[in-house]
Amino acid sequence: MGSGISRRFVRLVCAVVLTVAAVAACDADSPGDAASEDAPPDVAEAAAAPPIAWGACPALAQGVSRDPRLVCGTVEVPLDYRDPGGAKIEVAVSKLPAAQSRDRRGVLLLNPGGPALSGLDTPGVVAPTLPPSVLAAYDLIGFDPRGVGHSTPQSCGLDDPSLAGLFPYPAADGSIAANVKHARAHAGRCATNAGEKLRHFTTANTARDMDRIRAALGEEKISYWGQSYGTYLGTVYASLFPERADRVVLEGNVDPTKVWAKAKDNWGKAMSERFPDAARVAAAQHAALGLGGTVDEVTRRYLELADRLDRTPALVPGTSNALTGSMLRTVTYSLLLHNETLPVLVQFWKAAVGLADGKLTEADGQVLRQVFTAPQPTPGVPADNQATMFLALTCGDARWSDDVDEYARRTAEDRAAWPLTAGMPANIWACAFWPKPVEEPVRVTDRGSRNTLILQNRRDNATPWEDGLGLHEVLGGRAAFVGADNGGHYVYNQGSRCVDEATVTFLTTGQLPDEKVDCTDIAPK
Repeated sequence: MGSGISRRFVRLVCAVVLTVAAVAACDADSPGDAASEDAPPDVAEAAAAPPIAWGACPALAQGVSRDPRLVCGTVEVPLDYRDPGGAKIEVAVSKLPAAQSRDRRGVLLLNPGGPALSGLDTPGVVAPTLPPSVLAAYDLIGFDPRGVGHSTPQSCGLDDPSLAGLFPYPAADGSIAANVKHARAHAGRCATNAGEKLRHFTTANTARDMDRIRAALGEEKISYWGQSYGTYLGTVYASLFPERADRVVLEGNVDPTKVWAKAKDNWGKAMSERFPDAARVAAAQHAALGLGGTVDEVTRRYLELADRLDRTPALVPGTSNALTGSMLRTVTYSLLLHNETLPVLVQFWKAAVGLADGKLTEADGQVLRQVFTAPQPTPGVPADNQATMFLALTCGDARWSDDVDEYARRTAEDRAAWPLTAGMPANIWACAFWPKPVEEPVRVTDRGSRNTLILQNRRDNATPWEDGLGLHEVLGGRAAFVGADNGGHYVYNQGSRCVDEATVTFLTTGQLPDEKVDCTDIAPK
């Protein structure tokens, strides 16, 4: 395994960019405080926002670099938009200026998803993938959503700061008793350490912050590109501010009717459709890997390994860490997000088998030690910030059930239907013990200008194909749909000229396809 792949492997596994598509939620009541029935906050005063004072960007984690052209600043916004004169928080914003040209159209606001991923450096990451025509048309604008990164970061003080620690895989026998205990503890820790203010760190308020950013930039409208959870944020913004959304690109999509009550419904199916892409890679190397010579054999061996690690975790030599079935599934999920990491994933499976068998080679041991290498901390950002804000958004955007027996029943059903996900998507989360949201989810409809491009992979294990179709159905004539016969979570710049040309054409001319487009010209990168 080359050093370049190895470094990418470490970054991807440590980040474990878990998306909202894995969340299962239901309607229910929670005693104590009722959701407000007031009208949505009035945000018209955003037009008077002072301009951003651009300067140096915040310090990065050790070993991380950024585009030197990037400048940063802050925008002050209300903590609670129902009380605009009350407490304020700061949102960190970045800008990569458009290339010198007469063709500048405006700004393109970017969000990388998560939920709760930092977006401050996203312009520098995206810029190399864009042609000169787009870079001349837009200033690329990044931001850390409220509560995330350098935007008044929040912390629940969680013992396990990783996102992976939140995902509730049942016990080996299917019991969710330990999951219930952990969910209650996470909710209690957030209530104690982050407090009442955490209820205002929601997607709707983040969208309102985006309009404050728009005003501070001095723009009448903003164009927007959101990926994964960022697609939901984009649809909420366009619903709250339909006259202020210019050109909107949504990639790897969340169905806004499933926020978050039915977000789990297609997740097990999506994993079952994506997993064979990796299994084929493993089968082609059966002589070297020994994982099986067919997709079915590899899948069966993987499921047996996961069950074995559920029952008997395997200690990684030279560390205090043990590889569990949950960790095996989490790393698999993460590396399925990218086609380019499928070869890395099958090497990880081989190493996991060797560890469980007590026959670990030095090379395989190195792979496993990399899995447990913690990412370097970002100065000024709590270690559990992304996990905290993942909970704040997924629990604070919509109501969850507090019926433990119902979670147990649904988990058992999901576990039987989709063995690869082992019942996790339907299991209980801290949201079951969370206060009611401060407002109902923003309603997304088909009313509005035709100004949205939906990009969706057919085999996306994070945000399934069906959810992209669901979003298109909700938006109706407002949006065009471009589907790619590809796997993974990312659509643009993933080997389809058909996808890339549709995206660039829309951003530079505003022209959308008249009908659904099916892109089959996938070429490996």
